[in-house]
Amino acid sequence: MELSICQLECCGGLNNLDYSKVDTSVMVDLQKYIDLTDADFCTAILAIIFNPFFWNIAARFEHKTRFLTRLCQSPYNGCYFLGTLIILLNICRSHCFTTAMKTQPKLDILDCITVYYMGLIILVAGTVFVVCSFYALGFVGTFLGDYFGILMDTKVTGFPFNVMDNPMYWGSTANHFGWALLNASPVGLILTAVVALTYKVAIMFEGPFTEEIYQEKEKLEKNK
Repeated sequence: MELSICQLECCGGLNNLDYSKVDTSVMVDLQKYIDLTDADFCTAILAIIFNPFFWNIAARFEHKTRFLTRLCQSPYNGCYFLGTLIILLNICRSHCFTTAMKTQPKLDILDCITVYYMGLIILVAGTVFVVCSFYALGFVGTFLGDYFGILMDTKVTGFPFNVMDNPMYWGSTANHFGWALLNASPVGLILTAVVALTYKVAIMFEGPFTEEIYQEKEKLEKNK
């Protein structure tokens, strides 16, 4: 009997709360620094999500139809063309990211010399991963050359690929994180999380498909 009474009290407990006494100051403070309806913020979100979506669709379409190879008269020219588009899109994304940060307030707790230098260190580390990845893969390897039928003889295992998988993506994520800290921007931190999530989804699609391409290569070599 006592147990049933306790259960009824627990189930109805929320009805006894005085919501007028709930402290909403935290949410109010966040709204001072983050406007999720801001046009520049929404544009940055779209740019972040669009880029990997575009290059994955374009690369898979090329692998299936050889459209860019025929258009540009060779797989290398097609890869250079797509790579140039990706670079331009990434420049646009970076501009949108920076604009979104500049149009919204800084967070006081992040606006200090310690966080600034922390952001600088993360930015430098991310740049090292991106540059070294590009150097190890080359232009064609970086910009989806395997989708054009330009396959590497052996898997790249040197730095930074011996430290982590997909260092280009995570290096880019670190760049955005470091840039957000340098600008003491809470909006920048949210956008960085979107970058990380978008890359994570992209890796889920790219990894298995790339492995399938190289498995097809191995089968063809065995049948020769």
